[in-house]
Amino acid sequence: MATKLRILGISGSLRAGSYNTAALQAAVELCPDDAGIEIYDIAGFDQFNQDREANPPEKVVEFKAAIRAADAVVFSSPEYNYSVPGVLKNAIDWASRPYGDSAWDGKPALIMGAAGGAIGTARMQYHLRQIMVFLNMHPLNKPEVMINNCVGKFDENGKLIDEKTREFLREALEALVHWTRRLRS
Repeated sequence: MATKLRILGISGSLRAGSYNTAALQAAVELCPDDAGIEIYDIAGFDQFNQDREANPPEKVVEFKAAIRAADAVVFSSPEYNYSVPGVLKNAIDWASRPYGDSAWDGKPALIMGAAGGAIGTARMQYHLRQIMVFLNMHPLNKPEVMINNCVGKFDENGKLIDEKTREFLREALEALVHWTRRLRS
C-alpha cells in the first residue's frame, strides 16, 4: 500500500461559523483513506514586511514547516471584492519569502470555496490560480469546487449536509490524491 498522504487545509476566512472552514472540516471527514487532512489556522500573522523576511515571526516559521511537511494543500476561501481575502494573501506571501525559499514550491493543490451567491467564489479561485503560477504550485484543474448558495447546504452546527456537494467534494479529494501521486512519480 502507498504511503498515506499528508494534506494541509487552509481556510481563507477567520470568521466564526465560516462556511469555508466548515467545508474544510467536511473535507477532513470525506478524505480518502490513503490521505489525511490537517487544518492550519492562519489567524494571527503579522502583516508581511519584507524588512522582516530574513528573520520572520515564529508563526511564519511554523507555517512554512507545516507546508513543507505536507504532500498537498487544500485551500477553502471566501471571495472578497472579487478576489482572495487579504488574510489569505498575507499568509501566502509570508510562506513564499524570502525569494528562493518558498514553502509552496511544487505543491499540488485543490482550491475550493463556499459562498451564498450563485457563482460560489469563482473569481477568487481564478485569482488564486494566478498566484499559484508564480509560486510554482500545481492546482488541480478539475473538478472545480465552488459551493454556491451554500447557506442551505450546511446545518446549524456547520456540518455539510447537502449530499450532492458531499459526493462532489469526495470526488475532488480523490482527484487531488491521484494528482499528488501522479506528480510524485
